[in-house]
Amino acid sequence: MVSFSRRDFLAASMAASVATQFPRLAHASGQTPASTMRLTASSRTLDVNGRAATVWSLQSATQQGLVLEPEQRFRVELANAMPEPTLIHWHGQIPPNAQDGVPDLPMPMLKPGETRQYDFAARAGTHWMHAHIPMQEMRLLAAPLIVRTQADVKADQQEVVMMLHDFAFDPPQEVIQRIAGGHTSAGHSGMNHGAMPKENSEPVHSMAGMNHSTMMSGMSGMGGMEMDLNDYDWDAYLTNDRTLTDPEVVRIERNTRIRLRIINAASATVFWIDTGTASARLVAVDGEAVQPLAGTRFGISMGQRLDVELQLSGSGAWPILALREGAQERTGLILATQGAKIPKLSPLSEHKAPAFDTDLAQESRLVALNPLPQRTADRSPMLMLGGTMQPYRWTINNRIWGEHAPVTARSGERVEIMFHNMSMMAHPMHLHGHSFQVVEINGKRMRGARRDTVHVPPMATVTIALDAGEAARWMLHCHHMPHLETGMMTEFAVS
Repeated sequence: MVSFSRRDFLAASMAASVATQFPRLAHASGQTPASTMRLTASSRTLDVNGRAATVWSLQSATQQGLVLEPEQRFRVELANAMPEPTLIHWHGQIPPNAQDGVPDLPMPMLKPGETRQYDFAARAGTHWMHAHIPMQEMRLLAAPLIVRTQADVKADQQEVVMMLHDFAFDPPQEVIQRIAGGHTSAGHSGMNHGAMPKENSEPVHSMAGMNHSTMMSGMSGMGGMEMDLNDYDWDAYLTNDRTLTDPEVVRIERNTRIRLRIINAASATVFWIDTGTASARLVAVDGEAVQPLAGTRFGISMGQRLDVELQLSGSGAWPILALREGAQERTGLILATQGAKIPKLSPLSEHKAPAFDTDLAQESRLVALNPLPQRTADRSPMLMLGGTMQPYRWTINNRIWGEHAPVTARSGERVEIMFHNMSMMAHPMHLHGHSFQVVEINGKRMRGARRDTVHVPPMATVTIALDAGEAARWMLHCHHMPHLETGMMTEFAVS
């Protein structure tokens, strides 16, 4: 857990309540805006329901992950202490393309024992870092990347990070084989990330030539099909590396305000965040501020982040739960004042949680506080999201990575990309190197949230707008790891 309050910063008055690999957010890391932080990819051992599990680790000098203070540059030396090559993607940041962290696009992976320097201007907000190799990310090679603002420092609030994972004791390769029933397309992790598009494949630059009436009529014929919410039952669901059988207890002050920084680092699980009796407001998504949205339950897809403010009165204990969509499993942590009775929580709820945002109701209610300037689109490509369970193959425009046709643009152009999901599973679509805005849902124009990862449910269309950035090859992919592993990735090729 990572936690920080203004009172800690001003008077260093609060003590940590539990020893954990996610220590409190603290300025006292010894880092100055000009100093270089060291981050080491290695391994660590967790206790998962009484059983030891060795997973990967991203460790800084004091904690899992990194916390940057206002105006601090992202100056990091990444060291690979793993026995195999790796590379880390800074999810939510917009670094120079060479520092984006995708193997062979353009930089090679770090060999065991190698180090590499990174230096770029950090984007504020709740972000994270992870391997861009699905087999490693499924083994928890991920950590928080929090970049604070002056407003965060001045706010009289305590900050708490919730990092969510799904976990299997079996090796990721076996998990993928079990999901696919032995029927998979070529594995993404074994492919060349830097692979060029298939010869003679036409770049995707507009919707011209696509028969939308045919596609939409095809949707009505699928009305009797059933959504696939979860294609694997994981052994455990973790919040800050712990299950509800032994949850983290975060000590808080009486009558306090909390800013929850929630990161869905799961491989293939969508969660509902349930704040219970605590009144809450959703104030940011993917590190971008939105008009506050009141509620006690908010959904979060893989790769996404939520910032949720809580106002807690008096003393007591407040469980903050993450409910697996379409199932009874849950994880979470407990916020508690000193001396409060800590409730015992079951890892199973009494009722199944519903599917998340099948009608995009939550997304439709989000409004960016810092929207993109309004412009006419220079290009409007459409990407068809498809796939099947048998064989287990997930595609973009009916192609997998290596056979893909790039989405093309010129630097500075306004591009509107429509994601049209014709499969029966949802897809969290993540674009590297850009911050986009949701501008249309199921044909209805809007000025929605700024994001880097958008949830596209079955049979839905979501259109995002962005201004093409650095001339380079930027990855665009589904953040469901088994889907990515089987090739559900293309590229945004900016010239």
